[in-house]
Amino acid sequence: MIIYRDLISGDELASDTSKIIDAGNGLWEIDGKMVTKGAENFALEGANPSAEGEDAEDGTDDTKVTVLDLADQFRLQKIEGGMSKKAYQGELKKYMKALTEKLKEKGTPEEDIKKFQSEAPAAAKKILGNWENYDIYQGESMDENGMYVLVDFREDGMTPYATIWKWGLEEYKV
Repeated sequence: MIIYRDLISGDELASDTSKIIDAGNGLWEIDGKMVTKGAENFALEGANPSAEGEDAEDGTDDTKVTVLDLADQFRLQKIEGGMSKKAYQGELKKYMKALTEKLKEKGTPEEDIKKFQSEAPAAAKKILGNWENYDIYQGESMDENGMYVLVDFREDGMTPYATIWKWGLEEYKV
């Protein structure tokens, strides 16, 4: 399995176990799904609840929560209340600068850096054109220079997908 980490923060953001679509201009779209967590029965097999006085509470947790599987698996933190388009544009400029520096530091070939820089404006335009539809997440560390993971739903209204910058990822095998 390959895990994709944010090049700047080091946070794990995705893995190759999800469907990854190259959306062009340096963006990936990663399909996810909504999953229900909770309501698990924690009674041990072979235990006698009546003998232990646990009949009334049979070991179940009644709290059910529906979550995005990607957010749950990679401990992505949702930015409650979202972010204005203008604020995101400012954050995106900082991110692009930090990512360019990180790519240079990492020894990325100059032609790849130029390709990233030439693709970024079209990708930003695509993101900003759909801004109202996104839920915004960040990696576990909430690094101020880290990548924002933008989540929207496909046309079917049921399938969530995350939009991320492929240039801002490093992969490692586990």
